[in-house]
Amino acid sequence: MNRATRTVNVTILILLVTVTASGVLAFAVGSPGPARWITGVHGASGLGLLLLVPAKSAIARRGLRRPGRSRKVIGLTFALLVAIAVGSGLLHALAGFTTVLGLLPMQIHVGSAVGVAVLLAAHLGMHRRRPLLRRTDLDRRRALLGGGIVAGSALLWLVAPGRERRETGSHEIAGPMPVTQWLFDPVPRLTGTRVRTAGGDVDLTGLPQRTVRAVLDCTGGWYSEQEWRGVAVADLALPAGASIDVVSATGYRRRFPAGEAGSLLLATHLAGRRLSAGHGAPVRLVAPGRRGFWWVKWVVAVEVVDEPWWWQPPFPLQ
Repeated sequence: MNRATRTVNVTILILLVTVTASGVLAFAVGSPGPARWITGVHGASGLGLLLLVPAKSAIARRGLRRPGRSRKVIGLTFALLVAIAVGSGLLHALAGFTTVLGLLPMQIHVGSAVGVAVLLAAHLGMHRRRPLLRRTDLDRRRALLGGGIVAGSALLWLVAPGRERRETGSHEIAGPMPVTQWLFDPVPRLTGTRVRTAGGDVDLTGLPQRTVRAVLDCTGGWYSEQEWRGVAVADLALPAGASIDVVSATGYRRRFPAGEAGSLLLATHLAGRRLSAGHGAPVRLVAPGRRGFWWVKWVVAVEVVDEPWWWQPPFPLQ
């Protein structure tokens, strides 16, 4: 493999790792400041791959002339998944909250990106004895090339068209808020507003009610600012502990720092009306500043635990 080919391949690898890592972080971060930078890096890295299409196409054509059917199939599948991931990301930016063959662009984007990550890991595993970088690769010419790719990627991100979006990349939904589920979480049918705590069951209707306006920013690519009414977690008179576990009837749970108890709301009403089953009735957690998968639906228990809040899967596996 000549130096020019290695430079293109290593640059693509760096962009793929960057776009994957920033994409995972973009799902996790809901605060506007950090989210703006993370989303910017994610978008620019993805667009940067487009700058390398001509050079990579020439390399791929040479590779396809070599013997080895399985390698060709893997290479073409990898290229197709990368194209789908970049294309669906652009579609999300341009078209907003819409569906394609029953799927959201963000769902297509994430699904194809997972496929890219799996094939990339397999490819690196097969070539683990080959060094990714050699000392001879780090010369002035390639440093200038890398700088040009970074500058070009940033420029594409700044001038790329797209509808108005939140810092996280989500589009605002006008009208009723959509009903979405995390992965395959079922919709249970519950009654009553009692929540289990260390001190016993608590009926939320007997506690002081609060009303807050908060933005639900879904990882499906949309957000909606709504008025929520319910009881602050801090008003449950919980015992002292490091963290608070909020548990759903489905077994889904999220853990929060104990210091956030004052900002967390156990909501029973949305926009002045009682929650529907799809929106988490009878009790749903409202977690301002966090992405939608933190907003636990169908809450049945609030538990105080000694483990730190970050000692949990970054994304629920349920």
